[in-house]
Amino acid sequence: MNLIKSIVFNFLIFTMIAIICIVALPLLILPRKNFLSKLVYFLGWYFLRVTKLIYNINVEMSGFDNLKKYENFIIASAHQSMFETFVFNYLVPDAFFVIKKELLFIPFYNLYLMKLGYVPIERKKITKKNLNFYKKISHNILKDKRKLIIFPHGTRVAADKEYPIKKGVYRIYKSLNIPCIPVYLNSGKFWPRNSFVKYPYNIKIVFKEPISEGLEIDDFLKKLSKKIHY
Repeated sequence: MNLIKSIVFNFLIFTMIAIICIVALPLLILPRKNFLSKLVYFLGWYFLRVTKLIYNINVEMSGFDNLKKYENFIIASAHQSMFETFVFNYLVPDAFFVIKKELLFIPFYNLYLMKLGYVPIERKKITKKNLNFYKKISHNILKDKRKLIIFPHGTRVAADKEYPIKKGVYRIYKSLNIPCIPVYLNSGKFWPRNSFVKYPYNIKIVFKEPISEGLEIDDFLKKLSKKIHY
């Protein structure tokens, strides 16, 4: 039964994505905020509705007050499935992501990523030179007032397991000197890593108390790890 539901789920999700991408292509000339940001917001909403329709699960979301405590901040979350990549666009409208550079090699799809202002990084070369994207990130956050969402493990991880956090998130946090809001989630129980099949498991998304700016690397990574893993 889970396999059949997963087939239907994927069909509804990816068919909608394909339709929108094709229909919206001529509209890429419009300003991002007037069009594309609203489109990915809709996709996040649609994803939640399809999830509820097919699996009849609850998505418990809390901690939204923590998003109101600061004007500028970054959001750091574990990346357990495609669930959060869609839903964050609904929960945090007009946010942008740090993405793996390989995604920009996908024809057609890359046009939308670039228009959305997502910032690419080579995951296998996490060096100071490779992190020379601070200007783009700084412009998006400080001037355009957008929120950065970053997956600090650098890859997809399993639910309810603790993984080391890459130092790249600290470099961004230190460079911008703004708070970081950790997010705990367990979407990997619904959609496990490297699995086509999804399972009817209730999902939690918790925006935790912000980590204030100015911490040294060891303190920051320790606090971030504790907040996103538990």
